[in-house]
Amino acid sequence: MDLSFIADGGKFNFRVCAVMIADGKILAMHDDRSPYFYLPGGRVKLGETAEEAVLREVREELDVAPGIVRPLWLNQAFFTEDVDRLRYHELCVYFLMDLAGTGLLSRGESFTAREKGRAHSFEWLAFERLKDEYFYPQFLKKEIFHLPDSFTLRTEIE
Repeated sequence: MDLSFIADGGKFNFRVCAVMIADGKILAMHDDRSPYFYLPGGRVKLGETAEEAVLREVREELDVAPGIVRPLWLNQAFFTEDVDRLRYHELCVYFLMDLAGTGLLSRGESFTAREKGRAHSFEWLAFERLKDEYFYPQFLKKEIFHLPDSFTLRTEIE
């Protein structure tokens, strides 16, 4: 069971996201239901750790098994979602992932992957491009520039 529920006219989510960086770009995704870019990840299940959840979600969405370098951010957000128009209270843990051995960089600048019959489009977005893109979470448009260079270097190894 996902740690997500509707109460008092809003929805609570406990989510995880994978921050995958290479060459000054971040891997973002979108699908036919969402007009905006977002990071790979998803909801944490009851009894599952955030680390287990991010690894499971990346396997499901991209069919790869990167390692976790470290947690980067814990973000609490209050927003009205653009697609379902529900008010959300969301807690999300963002993990920096190690791409070594995943083959993700060899898939190209953009590619498609399927999960449970749905197609997801993935694209490596340059950090500078984030400010102009329809992209969530908003805070990441600035915070991505505050990561130490060593984080970017560690994830570039293929």
